This record gives sequence, structure tokens and C-alpha cells, in this order.
Amino acid sequence: MLCSMSRKGDCWDNAVVESFFETLKRELVDGCVYRSREEAKQAIFEYVEVYYNRKRRHSSLGYLTPLEAECQATAA
Repeated sequence: MLCSMSRKGDCWDNAVVESFFETLKRELVDGCVYRSREEAKQAIFEYVEVYYNRKRRHSSLGYLTPLEAECQATAA
């Protein structure tokens, strides 16, 4: 998997996306060998939709899961 690159000299254009791809590669893809493109797509979908968006603690949310952060925001 290769990260996208912005214009020459503009390394911050895609900082959020580049950070996500680095996390995805480190936590899921590195060291895995997928037998098919479909198997890779399914693994990435499950990582993003089931784990990353619902269960993984995010430093940008004060190390809460997205669900915990949403509950705190609606309770306040």
C-alpha cells in the first residue's frame, strides 16, 4: 500500500489522511499477505467500520473511543 503524495513541497496538505494511512498500515496491513483483492478490501472495511470508528481510542478525542466522545458531548 502506498500513501498519496501532494504537490512537491506541500507535505502538510494531506496530514490527517497520511496519519490515518500510517495507522492503518501499522495496525492492520504490515506483515499481512492477502490472497485476493476482495480479502484485502474486506479486512480494511472491517478495520475501519468495526474497530477504528467504534472501538479504537483516539488521541485527538482524549483517548476516548468515538462512541465515548459522542456520549460525553451529548451529555454536556
